[in-house]
Amino acid sequence: MSYTAQDFKKGQPRWCPGCGDHFFLASLHKAMAEIGVAPENVAVISGIGCSSRLPHYMATYGMNTIHGRAAAIATGAKVANPNLTVWQVSGDGDGLAIGGNHFIHANRRNIDLNMILLNNRIYGLTKGQYSPTSPRGFVSKSSPYGTVEDPFRPAELCFGARGHFFARCVATDAKGTVEVLKAAYEHKGASVTEVLQNCVIFNDHCHDVVYNNEGRKKNAIYVRHGEKLVFGENNEFGLVQQGFGLKVVEIGKDGYTIDDVLVHDAHCEDNTLQLKLAMMTPEDGFPIALGVIRDVDAPTYNDAVHAQLAEVSAQKKYHNFEELLETNDIWEVK
Repeated sequence: MSYTAQDFKKGQPRWCPGCGDHFFLASLHKAMAEIGVAPENVAVISGIGCSSRLPHYMATYGMNTIHGRAAAIATGAKVANPNLTVWQVSGDGDGLAIGGNHFIHANRRNIDLNMILLNNRIYGLTKGQYSPTSPRGFVSKSSPYGTVEDPFRPAELCFGARGHFFARCVATDAKGTVEVLKAAYEHKGASVTEVLQNCVIFNDHCHDVVYNNEGRKKNAIYVRHGEKLVFGENNEFGLVQQGFGLKVVEIGKDGYTIDDVLVHDAHCEDNTLQLKLAMMTPEDGFPIALGVIRDVDAPTYNDAVHAQLAEVSAQKKYHNFEELLETNDIWEVK
């Protein structure tokens, strides 16, 4: 069967007008339609927060769980029913603060989950406290004089937990978002997609450098496996290796040609270059990397668990409760 985005829609979203969640939800509906998995074979599981209302607007199975526990519930659902396509949706607070431990272990175990991290660098539902991704010095209701700590970088956390898939998109970029969501689904194992979005009430403009098409042309690079790492309004800039790091060059100047520009390898098991791409920021003179940054095959936890169960069961003399009883002495009372 073929599906349309309408087949996955339900209810009336109750987010603030202009919230990035609206943009992402529309892209998720479209991506699911293009993926083609029937709504009854999909579960969308969230924690607590503005973004965690998302399962209410999906015509699939869904569960709005408790704070920080979306990955734990999603793990149980996938292991219990490996044929279920599971999408886990969390905000930066829900996913990386109280849910941070579940986040790293879901990646380490490589459970076949599609993990979405909606990153607006703020606690929105509780009215504007700084989050684990808020930058140093950020002024909020819980840091009136500015934070005195450095933030998590989601890619760095994912890679450090031995994650095998990491992608990034911008909520207002529908085409780019649908593209990475489809790639996340195709990846077998834990996939993490970071979605950059503004909170129009408590942290507006936090991703403005890439929030519109013009900004992305100047401040972002779309990375695609097997393609040159070029960017700019006319692809006039490229990334080259300089020592153990990266350097932005203008192609055709200072002796640099297109041949000097690096080719993106999302499938390389060594994540050194992928991490450098994921960590680039305009503040350091680099574009923000968008697209699939890392996509490496590895055994999944859920497959390994079911393979182990089958192997152990095959070696047992019993396979159900009745057979178990018959393995011991039996007597009948009349």
